[in-house]
Amino acid sequence: MGTGSSINLDSDTTSHTGNDDAGGQLYVSLKMEDYTPKGDLFPHVFGSVPLVGSWDPSKALPMERESSSMWQLSFVVSPNHETLDFKFLLKSKDNTQPCIVEEGPARQFMRGALQGITRLAQFKLNADVVLEYRVCIKADRVSPFDLAASWRAYQENLEPSTVRGISDVSINSSHEGGENGLSASLDLDLEQYVIPAPPTSVVYAANLTENPRSLKYDASDNGAELTNPPPTIKEPEVVDPGKEAVGPDRAKMNHSTGMVESKSVGTFSPVQKQYNDKGLFVDRGVGSYRLAKSASVTSLPDSESKNSMPAAAGAVAAAAVADQMLGPKEDMHLAIVLVGLPARGKTFTAAKLTRYLRWLGHDTKHFNVGKYRRLKHGASLSADFFRVDNPEGMEARNEVAALAMDDMTAWMQEGGQVGIFDATNSTSNRRNMLMKMAEGKCKIIFLETICNDPKIIERNIRLKVQQSPDYAEETDFEAGYQDFKMRLDNYEKVYEPVNEGSYIKMIDMASGKGGQIQVNNISGYLPGRIVFFLVNTHLTPRPIFLTRHGESRDNVRGRIGGDTVISEKGELYAKKLANFIEKRLKNERAASVWTSTLQRTILTANQIVGFPKVQWRALDEINAGVCDGMTYEEIKKNMPEEYESRKKDKLRYRYPRGESYLDVIQRLEPVIIELERQRAPVVVVSHQAVLRALYAYFADRPLKEIPHIEMPLHTIIEIQMGVTGVQEKRYKLMD
Repeated sequence: MGTGSSINLDSDTTSHTGNDDAGGQLYVSLKMEDYTPKGDLFPHVFGSVPLVGSWDPSKALPMERESSSMWQLSFVVSPNHETLDFKFLLKSKDNTQPCIVEEGPARQFMRGALQGITRLAQFKLNADVVLEYRVCIKADRVSPFDLAASWRAYQENLEPSTVRGISDVSINSSHEGGENGLSASLDLDLEQYVIPAPPTSVVYAANLTENPRSLKYDASDNGAELTNPPPTIKEPEVVDPGKEAVGPDRAKMNHSTGMVESKSVGTFSPVQKQYNDKGLFVDRGVGSYRLAKSASVTSLPDSESKNSMPAAAGAVAAAAVADQMLGPKEDMHLAIVLVGLPARGKTFTAAKLTRYLRWLGHDTKHFNVGKYRRLKHGASLSADFFRVDNPEGMEARNEVAALAMDDMTAWMQEGGQVGIFDATNSTSNRRNMLMKMAEGKCKIIFLETICNDPKIIERNIRLKVQQSPDYAEETDFEAGYQDFKMRLDNYEKVYEPVNEGSYIKMIDMASGKGGQIQVNNISGYLPGRIVFFLVNTHLTPRPIFLTRHGESRDNVRGRIGGDTVISEKGELYAKKLANFIEKRLKNERAASVWTSTLQRTILTANQIVGFPKVQWRALDEINAGVCDGMTYEEIKKNMPEEYESRKKDKLRYRYPRGESYLDVIQRLEPVIIELERQRAPVVVVSHQAVLRALYAYFADRPLKEIPHIEMPLHTIIEIQMGVTGVQEKRYKLMD
């Protein structure tokens, strides 16, 4: 057991004047070592004012486990208090068992000093068994300011912030500081640091769109069988709220793999379903859903049905609630109908917009009419099929467009929120047909892409011939190229620019020379966000590098949150990272480095020279609230209900007085918009939760997967953005 001891303040504490006492507080820490819980008995402290004010054991204050063998209780008292009498005791948390008070007289603490002799805490379980534990009693004088800044953090980080002198926007031209004796150099060949990444093979974007419901496709045949006749314009179904709508199991539908896979987010909580006559659910965090009930509400909706509310927080959720309560029924569902000649980037724009809306929490699907055409009529159709004087071809193309539109509106009736309808839709007749089909079901916004740059059009045509399934069986590239040019001519003969309804026109936005966007009759939160997103997108190829900060002291301790400096290992990674960026971007004319406002990211990026650095508050780690600075084991022991709530739904779980992953996504939207707008490489040095959310956007990962995405330390993820989509490469610089 060792000898008993108590730690008092040094004797010179009595030299403080009365004025000093008046300006500070005593931070008292009581610790018990090597205690292993005996059944339901845990260490407590009770005593006189100002600790408890009662010698009633049922009101004793519990000590908390600081480590596997240390229990602690800390409190603050005025330095001029007369006497504090207290004792240790063992008791159950629910007072169901008799407590065991330590043997001996009460301990007396006066003016920051323990009176009497030092001794072990002895507990007599029975006549034969006596337990002894070493206790430590310490008091420190601190100012009210230090207490307000969290005494625990002050104790663990005695040195002040090391980045106070670094401005929010800075650029350094030379390395700061010297080597720490550890090798930070990288071999010239960076490829040797590449590690496996998720599959990112380039796949034709239209093939990653939704599979047709109304077509039964036989892989052994060149076409598909129509399971139902072409849909007619019909009134929306009246659904009995007490019955669940029957539809296909979309979870079992086949999807291709890839970075921009088009699939439903599928992250809606069962208790978030909404019926117009039964009120509305608002997500307030796990375990805290609130229902605004009407007088007729008698039961909760079926938990398996989908709802038209986004899986989101903040502004997105607020806007959705307003639209649900005040907007017309069809405004609850939005159809973005693409318009434009072939090779104008419609499918690329549709895929990008789908990815953005899903990431914000809106259930969004991409319907490509070309995919329907290939499944119904085969892929090897010549340019004659698209001639204006080919009535059979015109009828066939209108038929598959109607099938796709009917599939999209049917999906919306089941709870889908935003449908992206991807086709040329190049005539007023076609667009009027779609508007009639959408009446009473969804709101249509036409999105027209116009490009007048011959070089960009030529590049897009060549990519189309290389990647499109329409020319997969054409071995002669030149023959395919000429056929597509004739197809384009056929469309140009009948093309009619959009002038009807609500529309957005993107004119020469991909040229890199500014371009313009025209909008007509656009209103509402979500349409406004779409316009803002489209204004900032372009096709300029550039890399984006995502990396966590170097290992911090809290990483070593296993604590979450905080604002500690980086460890020696983290300092080594900072130098390796700077070396990597210097080699990787040596041929780039411009680049920028973004960090959070926390010092572990700023210190990690500090060694990178020659590029401007920008601190973003939005890139700060997820706010752990009252759990900041704790280990997950401490949360599990001291806050078991919070631990279990987080375990059940990490996406929506919000730390007490902190954030959820959905909150993080909302504050990251300006970061995503700016990353889309940037035309030069960007290095993002941030934190695990933040990088998970950013990576999920580029990789088109479902929201429910975000909290579980692997984001290891000392690893760089390179995201390559360009006309072919998003590709990824990973580098591991050190373990």
